[in-house]
Amino acid sequence: MNRLVYVLAAAVGLSAVALLHGWKSDAATGPATIRITSREVSRIRVDLGQPGRGPGDSEIVRLNLFNKRIKSAPIGQAEYVCTFTTPRARSCTATISLPRGRLVAGGSIRFTELYELAVLGGTRLYDDARGTLTVIRTTRRPRRDILLFRLTG
Repeated sequence: MNRLVYVLAAAVGLSAVALLHGWKSDAATGPATIRITSREVSRIRVDLGQPGRGPGDSEIVRLNLFNKRIKSAPIGQAEYVCTFTTPRARSCTATISLPRGRLVAGGSIRFTELYELAVLGGTRLYDDARGTLTVIRTTRRPRRDILLFRLTG
């Protein structure tokens, strides 16, 4: 009986090691450039304290993402969660969902017409992504942007 317990414990241990090793992703982002466009779907501001934008206020923005060279329907979406640090500047985290994985970017935004965020990582195809996200406003109403990812790893 004791021998059976040891054999089962060893089998469970080996299975756990094999399973954990199998979860390690071999995907590599490598140097790449991704150029897509966005259209704003919603923008919600949460005003804390005094009326008007100020430190601590929040903004949540949702975007549909497009690559018109491939198809006219959205290929993904993005969500920005920003906290204002001054009436004009905000600290933001963006999650960009694309067909082959997600990218996460973050940093400070002062002017929404042109800004750059650091790519902090990602999932699936982008699991080791690093680089920058540059955003350029193309129209105000409806709000549309060009998103240019320069990935290095």
